[in-house]
Amino acid sequence: MKNDASACELFALLRKAELFSSLLDDDLGYVATRVAGFTLEKGKELFRAGDEARRFYILKSGEIAIYRRKDPGAEIEIARYVAGDVIGDFDFVLGSKLCDRAIAERDAELLAFPTGVSGMADIESENPGAAARILLRAAAMISSRLRATQALISTNAPWVRELRRRIYTDPSTGLLSRAFLDEEVPKSLEKPTAMILVKPDRFKDLNDAYGHAAGDAAMSELSAALLSETERLGRGWALRLRSNETALVVPRCAPPEAVDLARRLATLVSRLDIRETFPHCDFRFTASAALAVWPDDGDDWPKLVESAYAALTKAWSSGGARIYRLKGKRGEDAS
Repeated sequence: MKNDASACELFALLRKAELFSSLLDDDLGYVATRVAGFTLEKGKELFRAGDEARRFYILKSGEIAIYRRKDPGAEIEIARYVAGDVIGDFDFVLGSKLCDRAIAERDAELLAFPTGVSGMADIESENPGAAARILLRAAAMISSRLRATQALISTNAPWVRELRRRIYTDPSTGLLSRAFLDEEVPKSLEKPTAMILVKPDRFKDLNDAYGHAAGDAAMSELSAALLSETERLGRGWALRLRSNETALVVPRCAPPEAVDLARRLATLVSRLDIRETFPHCDFRFTASAALAVWPDDGDDWPKLVESAYAALTKAWSSGGARIYRLKGKRGEDAS
């Protein structure tokens, strides 16, 4: 890519790639920082069979052919890429080794992603949100290609399970992500399903007094407590929504049980103890929480999530140490 190419031109080019076509602008801005351009002369190899798939490529111009070894000394062409195509995305997502050889059939200009990092693990560490959405788009794109060729794919295949785990798991806590709440939970709703959003109050005070490592330790303890609750209940999902905002979603949980569970989670937050890591830290939290039950408080899951999120924000901004319960059109109750 030439140095004088504008950000708008780069964005327009990236948008042509199916893998990046539906990304958020912020995600695309991040992608742009990890893209580098280069040229490949006719007859030169882009990669060989056995190479590790550390990146993939967007073809700006020219043609790239993919050859597979049929038997010793003989190859057959199995694919040909033209401007706008993405090359090697599937192998990159899986972190596998390439099975074929790619050669420039004409002089080619390409963009490589990612550059400056060693692979998808670094991308997940550097920008977990963008990485999740890239992986999710990759899964949809690959599935679409397979359906187009009438290939069947099992959702129990090991690579699918691993991909789903990586897409929907927050790497720093082990909790499920907001993407899981929005995209997967609606597929498994059972009446009634309780959603309890929990945010420790005065988290910034802890970080200011003891450093961000103390905040990380507190999040680790909170995550473990939420996961223990799903194990105790034998159902449900523990999630990290954003920063220190978490949630527990429990199917077959009627309002009375949900209210008791919300109070139990608030108590667990008040008992968070990081003195094993920080012996002199006797910091104690209170909790802001919001409770909603589907479909009692609303049968539109996305709207219910947003309403619960708004209630959580209201509980926290009102001073914390309170639980707001959505009650459909009647609004909220505080406790």
